[in-house]
Amino acid sequence: MTLRVVLADDQAVVREGLVTLLGLLPGVEVVGAAADGLTALELVAEHHPDVVLVDLRMPRCDGVETTERIRAGHPGTEVVVLTTYADDESLLAALRAGARGFLTKDADAESIARALRSAAAGQSTVDGELQRRLVEAAARSTPPRVKEVEGLTAREIEVLRLIAAGLSNTEIARTLVVSEATVKTHVNHLFAKAGLRDRAQAVAFAYRAGIAG
Repeated sequence: MTLRVVLADDQAVVREGLVTLLGLLPGVEVVGAAADGLTALELVAEHHPDVVLVDLRMPRCDGVETTERIRAGHPGTEVVVLTTYADDESLLAALRAGARGFLTKDADAESIARALRSAAAGQSTVDGELQRRLVEAAARSTPPRVKEVEGLTAREIEVLRLIAAGLSNTEIARTLVVSEATVKTHVNHLFAKAGLRDRAQAVAFAYRAGIAG
C-alpha cells in the first residue's frame, strides 16, 4: 500500500530535496509540500495523508502547533518531526502535541522511510540524540514521582525500564528470557495503565517516575 506524505519546511532547498528524496522511496507518494504550517494544514485537509513530515521552526504556524492541530483535527494522520536544531522544550512540546517520530535532518533515506512507515503503523521512532534530549527535558520538567508507577506490576516496571534503555521487544524478551509475545502483553498492559500512546511517551514517563537514567 502506498504511503501518502505531506511535508512542511520553510527552507526551499530542504523542501525540494525532501520531495526528491521521498519520491525515490518505493511505496511513498508525496501529495503536497508546504513552506509554512498553515499551508501544511490546508494540504492535510485536502489530501488526508498518512503522515506529515514537519519542521519545528516555520512561519505562520510552527511545528508544535501544526502537530497539535493535525492530531486534533485529523486523527488518522500521524506526524514525524524532522529538524536541524531544536531546543529541548520544543521537542518535548512536539511530543506532547502528538508527534509520533523525531529525526534530525541529516537522517538518511532509510531512516526517514522507516520513521514514516513506523508512524503510519502507530509506532514511534526517535533519533538517538533526540531521544536523549527528550528524556532529559522530561526529567527536568517534572520531578521524579515514584508513586506514578503504582498499579504496575514488578515485571511491567522492569519492561518499562528496558524500554527506556532503548531495547526493542525482541531484545527485552532475550534479556528477560521470555517470549516476545509475553513482552508485548506486558507492554500493552503498562501502556494502558499509564495512559501511554507509544514508546517515546513511555521513555519520558519512565524518567518522570524516576525508574530510568
